[in-house]
Amino acid sequence: MPEHGRGGAATSPPAASPLLTEAVRYAEDWLWEVVPGTHLVDGEGGPYCSCRAAHCSRPGAHPAHHDWQRLASAGPTRVGLWWTEDPQAAILLPAGRSFDVLDVSMTAGCLALTRMERMETQFGPVLSAPAEPGRRDRRMLFLAPPGTLAKLPELLRRFGWAPDRLDLTGRGEGDWIVAPPSRLGPYGFAQWARPPSFANRWLPDAAELVGSLAYACRRAAPWPGH
Repeated sequence: MPEHGRGGAATSPPAASPLLTEAVRYAEDWLWEVVPGTHLVDGEGGPYCSCRAAHCSRPGAHPAHHDWQRLASAGPTRVGLWWTEDPQAAILLPAGRSFDVLDVSMTAGCLALTRMERMETQFGPVLSAPAEPGRRDRRMLFLAPPGTLAKLPELLRRFGWAPDRLDLTGRGEGDWIVAPPSRLGPYGFAQWARPPSFANRWLPDAAELVGSLAYACRRAAPWPGH
């Protein structure tokens, strides 16, 4: 029921922040482990990371605690407490546990999505991320089954692709992704290109996904000499 302030006026409880709501949903609905990250602080000289390191390499987009891998939890109550304490914390999802991540350029990712949807090929959630410091291009992150990163070089060679000739990398144990609706550096916000749903909660076959992404990366690559 609404609370009553002075004079009997009804007041509503404060609304939960979007970050808190989404962090709890990732843990509760998808059983993903979650950990709080840092956040950006807007200052006179521009935004800076809440870690206050002079030369932070991933401002507002790295774990807030050194032992983040031990702290990561899929418990909704614990996750809710973290974002109650720091409503601005970025939402980080550890890789290598519930999923690995395949990272490609935005161009290649859009090509791959169009092709897989046309061919009715299964794929899991896909994240769209702004360019990070040191990179000019936006990225698309495809969630893949755990263990995909370890198989990636072998799978690419099996399909006839040289791993070092494709803009296709992976993230596994010891790494993380920044989940929507977190602010990602001064460049924008993480967004779902294809959000998690009950239709895509079962991640696709690693070989099929790698094959589709490798083909798209080769198609998106500039012609030699350009």
